[in-house]
Amino acid sequence: MTIIPAIDIREGRCVRLVKGERGTETVFSEDPVAVAREWEKCGAETIHLVDLDGAFSGAPVNASLISQIASAVSCPVQVGGGIRNIEAVRGYMSSGTHTAIIGTAALEDGDFVERACGEFPGRIAAALDTRGDMVAVKGWTENSSATATDAAETLERCGVSKIIRTDIDRDGTLSGVDTERLRGFLSGRSVPVVASGGVSSESDIEQLLPLRSSGLSGVIVGKAIYSGRIDLARAIRRFS
Repeated sequence: MTIIPAIDIREGRCVRLVKGERGTETVFSEDPVAVAREWEKCGAETIHLVDLDGAFSGAPVNASLISQIASAVSCPVQVGGGIRNIEAVRGYMSSGTHTAIIGTAALEDGDFVERACGEFPGRIAAALDTRGDMVAVKGWTENSSATATDAAETLERCGVSKIIRTDIDRDGTLSGVDTERLRGFLSGRSVPVVASGGVSSESDIEQLLPLRSSGLSGVIVGKAIYSGRIDLARAIRRFS
């Protein structure tokens, strides 16, 4: 199980939101580059970066800072938030990003997803951010008409390398993971899945371990490591 620390960026700072809602942010650091270096020292194999300003605006906003982070660490970084055209993907790839995460556009523009996957094979992931079984879009501000399962099947056909499934109602709440709903989503998946949302303790991670045989490859941790509920270095040693 890959333990992936998250760095959410808003106005150049490292923050965490509650359920992705604007106005709920807690600032954890004014220096996201230093945070990334710290997570790498803890043993992180991948760092998950989210341009929250980009997610809300529909285009990359913190691309320069994200490029600095990618240059500051030796482990791969994956980036999401506002990536809605091939130019944005190319921009991130040329500045050191390993994996571009497509969210809203993954549901709205299948041709774009296929083009990105063809141009950067193995380096395009899809973000499925869900409320219940339905997918939310545009920085989690709108609900789509797509179920997570149907969207996943479409994205797998487009060629994405992995799917990052975030439980919006639990994200940033430290309320634990919904393993049963996740188990249902994993059924029939043909690409690896990374879980996100609600992880509050090592016990939550431990509950996910049996799902590895169903295609769960990793889990993203955010608020729990910033608040000290999870020691990242210890969790990586224990579960990776």
